[in-house]
Amino acid sequence: MPSSNDIKVYKVTDAENLNKVYEIRRIVFVEEQNCPPELEWEFEEESTHFLALMNDSPAGASRWRKTDHGYKLERFAVLKQFRGKGVAQSLIIAVLNDLPATANYIYLNAQVQAIPLYEKFGFVKIGEQFEEAGIQHFKMVLKTA
Repeated sequence: MPSSNDIKVYKVTDAENLNKVYEIRRIVFVEEQNCPPELEWEFEEESTHFLALMNDSPAGASRWRKTDHGYKLERFAVLKQFRGKGVAQSLIIAVLNDLPATANYIYLNAQVQAIPLYEKFGFVKIGEQFEEAGIQHFKMVLKTA
């Protein structure tokens, strides 16, 4: 298994890397998970995007944005060939480290199968299970000390 040194996560600041983020999300969400494209492409301008590379190859993507409720982590996507190698964990760490110090309410909508991953970082489920884009989710909130 590759070491985490092979994974690098960058905040996206240019169109070329943003296109790589969009391509990863298109493959994972629209092709693999059959999410409606019109639901996938929203809030792009107001979001801070991240691109994960493994051995210099685009491997994963994520973003965060400020909402009326707090700071929402979204669109965590890892290409199939890079799953189980620490890419998602590296993305979560990078996104959490990028949030402003004033971010006191941090939440996400987790696909059911990803809940154990987010729990490792201190997120807890709140509320009832719900469907979003045809996929079962739980809202999760980052526990504060």
